[in-house]
Amino acid sequence: MPRLILKVAIDAPLRHLFDYLPLFNAPPPAVGCRVRVPFGRRSQVGLVVAHARHAEVADAQLRHIHEPLDSDPLLPASVLELLRRAADYYHAPPGEVLVGTLPGLLRAGRPARPMQVWQWSLTEAAPSPDSLSRAPRQAALLGALTQAPCEESQLDAALPGWRVTARTLADKGWIERAQIAPDAATDWAPERGHPLTTAQRAAVDAVAAGSGFGAFLLDGVTGSGKTEVYLTAIERVLAAGRQALVLVPEISLTPQTEARFRARFGAAVAVLHSGLSDTERLAAWLAARGGQAGVLIGTRSAVFAPLARPGLIVVDEEHDGSYKQQDGFRYHARDMAVLRARIEDVPVLLGSATPSLESLAHGRSGQYRVLHLRERAGSARLPQLELLDVRHQRMAGLVSPALAGAVREELAAGRQVMLFLNRRGYAPVLLCHACGWVPKCDRCDAHYTLHRGRRLLLCHHCGRERPLPIRCEGCGAQDLLPLGAGTERIENDIAALFPDHRVLRVDRDSTRRRGALDAHLEAARDGSADILVGTQMLAKGHHFPAVTLVGILDADQGLFAADFRASERLAQTIYQVSGRCGRGEQPGRVLIQTHQPQHPVLRALLHGGYGTFAAELLAEREAAGWPPFSHLALLRAESTRQEDALWFLGETLSLAAELGHAGVDLLGPVPAPMPKRAGRYRAQLLLQAQRRAPLHALLRAWLPALALLPAARQVRWSLDVDPLDTY
Repeated sequence: MPRLILKVAIDAPLRHLFDYLPLFNAPPPAVGCRVRVPFGRRSQVGLVVAHARHAEVADAQLRHIHEPLDSDPLLPASVLELLRRAADYYHAPPGEVLVGTLPGLLRAGRPARPMQVWQWSLTEAAPSPDSLSRAPRQAALLGALTQAPCEESQLDAALPGWRVTARTLADKGWIERAQIAPDAATDWAPERGHPLTTAQRAAVDAVAAGSGFGAFLLDGVTGSGKTEVYLTAIERVLAAGRQALVLVPEISLTPQTEARFRARFGAAVAVLHSGLSDTERLAAWLAARGGQAGVLIGTRSAVFAPLARPGLIVVDEEHDGSYKQQDGFRYHARDMAVLRARIEDVPVLLGSATPSLESLAHGRSGQYRVLHLRERAGSARLPQLELLDVRHQRMAGLVSPALAGAVREELAAGRQVMLFLNRRGYAPVLLCHACGWVPKCDRCDAHYTLHRGRRLLLCHHCGRERPLPIRCEGCGAQDLLPLGAGTERIENDIAALFPDHRVLRVDRDSTRRRGALDAHLEAARDGSADILVGTQMLAKGHHFPAVTLVGILDADQGLFAADFRASERLAQTIYQVSGRCGRGEQPGRVLIQTHQPQHPVLRALLHGGYGTFAAELLAEREAAGWPPFSHLALLRAESTRQEDALWFLGETLSLAAELGHAGVDLLGPVPAPMPKRAGRYRAQLLLQAQRRAPLHALLRAWLPALALLPAARQVRWSLDVDPLDTY
């Protein structure tokens, strides 16, 4: 009888599978099962991807697996097919895709069953952490538990050595330990939804009418009730005994999405994102795989989670750049959702108020069916957009007199205001007024950002911190001035302008503590704050019914970027931020501050709306030959020496010439727009083709040879297919 070879994927940056022999006198592990295998001098967890009769290595190199880890396949055939095709399309190492997308505990070889989860919490007898100044470890543990009960895995990550302290505090009766059950109930009891508008009903019916795969683009203005369309479509899927996968772009959107879905479907909802503990992620993943979770809500990696009975895939805010993974396996979750729906033979519904140009182009070509929601639900009306020309204005920081007056009017009427600036920190630059010295990060080609509240300078590119200097390092003067403004400074300026009103800042700095983001968003929704100041974190998809005025403080930020996608992103940001206001009974108003009131992007948005603007931009892209009318791949290289990165890319260019690259233009190599980041010099080579076939043919021949170049050992390099950022 011919021997059986196991083709095993291992999470390593190697572009091939590995051959192993099954154990003697034991049934071979099925495709989709994990195995523990010898790998070099270590033992590694791998995934059986295929069975074969012939090995790619000599018999002397073949080794037996150590042990099988699963009795049944961990992944269904459809998800294995999705992962195989993803690895092929993005030219990624198969192990990084097939194994790297599993939950962490499964990658570590833990059993595919829910783990026991233990949680610590405070008792009523617990003192304030401030009273334990002489016992810093006890104070730190009490402080962590004051925020919210914590699982043991979370404490392991946050407070090394906490267990000895916990025993001491438990003996005093200040904290207690309890086992919590994974949240994976099977039954659901739908809450009655809102009556659908005619347009909403037509959208739901269109999705439900077809049998099998269909791609739908739900192009609905902000506040038009896209979520109600999702809920009703999912309700029908659940009633048929199937499951739904719902993707959201960021963790900040999951609490409100989860709350709304749980209110509708009960405990049949599971959530999967990186903010959960390992045990929570595994429990949600297993609940989806076993069919106990009727709805799985997750960020981009959830697109690879198995479902027992898939019936519908929803991608909310499909235009959002967060769906693109920017390191490692660089996939786009929206595109993977469409591919998965095709493989599973189920419909996929992509929703946005500002659809990406790629999705709009697919709608034009007939690949997607476009469904429109052109009016807001209920009595709400779309906000009125106005440009504020701030040239020659006496500004209070970044706030013009006209904007300050509008804010004052809304506050006097008891309404809520939002001010948007997509730049955190106090000021982007600290300057010596005497000699012009500016502190720069020595690891990046960038200035430090001043964070006055934390009394430090922070590099927003590599994360390096340094104490706030007292005097200039160039001339010794103490006249150091902050230039420009971030959200922290706006918060201070607004608090000074409106001292009798409550100001709430929502950005990455103000929501670092566990549970802080949920608390801030709840305060924004329940009216605890009068003025909201925030970055993109505040602008995406949230529902603030009391907000009637939005001020966009610096629209000029996105007007002069080198990236060809900058105009699209600016338009999407303006419309998404604008969509946060006027969602209740009162009409909304959006004031856009600019020094460029005649700029064609702003004029097009103001007079034609996003749809007209996007149509014009599509025509420009087509004329220029940029995506979605061409296809890109970006080869990046970085090294401690800039010449090494450029030399490597030059060698790859020569290699492409030897292989032949008809139909593919190679642009570069050039230094990256920020040549130095985190202590490494970066350069890039852009590949552009009008058709996908010649681009991928070149990549398939090029990458294996590229990895063998002597120069490849001197650099770190990566390939990004369909890059969103070409810098």
